[in-house]
Amino acid sequence: MTVKTNLAGADTYVLQEAISAYSDEAYTGARKLVGTGIVGSNPNIDTNTETFIGQVRWHKPLNPTINVASLTDASDGAGNTSSTDYLTYIKTVRTHGATKVNMQQVVTQVDGLAKIGRDFGETRAQDEHNALLSVLRGVALSEVLNGAAAGSGNTGLGGQNFDNDPTNKRYGFYVDLGAAKSIVDATTTVQGAARAEGFLRAFGMAYKDYEPDYAYLIVSPETVASLRSANLVDQDRVTEGNVNFQTIFGGKFRLIQTRASQGFSSAELAKINTGAGVDIVGTKCSFIVLPGSIAMEALAVPDEVEIERKAAAYKGGGTTSVWHRWGYVMAPAGYDWNGNKEAFPQDSDYVSVVEGATPKALTAVGSVTLASTAGVWTRKTSSALSLGILPVFHS
Repeated sequence: MTVKTNLAGADTYVLQEAISAYSDEAYTGARKLVGTGIVGSNPNIDTNTETFIGQVRWHKPLNPTINVASLTDASDGAGNTSSTDYLTYIKTVRTHGATKVNMQQVVTQVDGLAKIGRDFGETRAQDEHNALLSVLRGVALSEVLNGAAAGSGNTGLGGQNFDNDPTNKRYGFYVDLGAAKSIVDATTTVQGAARAEGFLRAFGMAYKDYEPDYAYLIVSPETVASLRSANLVDQDRVTEGNVNFQTIFGGKFRLIQTRASQGFSSAELAKINTGAGVDIVGTKCSFIVLPGSIAMEALAVPDEVEIERKAAAYKGGGTTSVWHRWGYVMAPAGYDWNGNKEAFPQDSDYVSVVEGATPKALTAVGSVTLASTAGVWTRKTSSALSLGILPVFHS
């Protein structure tokens, strides 16, 4: 016989005639992206700045003027100047807490706060994973709006291709494989590595003659299953810290498998495709990410763990509350934060857009043509070849 107590302060506990110890159900959330090589640090991020934001400055590449010396022309040669730029990053602070009724332990023999404290590491890791995924999707949305919409009156020209100018921001930094699958079906002429040619082509289109030696490929379990069935997963693994990565194409891509949703909903894609640019055809999304493409720095949060006791509650039995607090900066390389600068962002804020000067969800945008709509992440580097987050759309 098992019953729950009918005491308001302990009504979540089951009491048994034969008492056994509680065990913990395993966490089965989506595999975490934080802790992989896509996250790095940026020593130029100062977490001790005032207000909600901070800024990173850098010198832009020179566009030099080269003079040809002359023995007949006495005019001065044209000089050169250098220029600088900056980007803005945003801080966020998260909290997690719980309250126990002190006297419940008399009848349950269980400390009501032990589970909360014991599993705080999992809670924080899950929060950071969710935020990181939101940043990835937010960057993807910003770049998609560059290519599919008409921000600032400049009609988008689609995603990257082998011939586009990487300094032209009307080409979004993404590749749309269209109706093609990420791993195409085998035929008499398409076998082996050719079945996953789409990822290789996307990598080449994005980085052209600056293609890195390797990258991380964030894919769904469905895509990993297709890679395995095509016998494309390398036999040898790459060890990075304490993580063993499966790879494809001789280590070119290190696989990060997660069931977390990386793409956009049908409603979001329909909204994107109302823009005057080139429509997105692929309905699914995978990410090719370079090492350290998202800088993450922890904030020094006051009173990281705080305990509050209220002795008079429950007729003097008392309550105890424990609150954990943590904060961080997540800054994708090459992007400026253009969202709300007067509040700590939620995960949904990382995937919002700005219509005029107002941040909002994409589906809440009133403009039909998205003419004045841009993502909250604004590309600041002069060339797309400096970016590290490449969304790949496929079917």
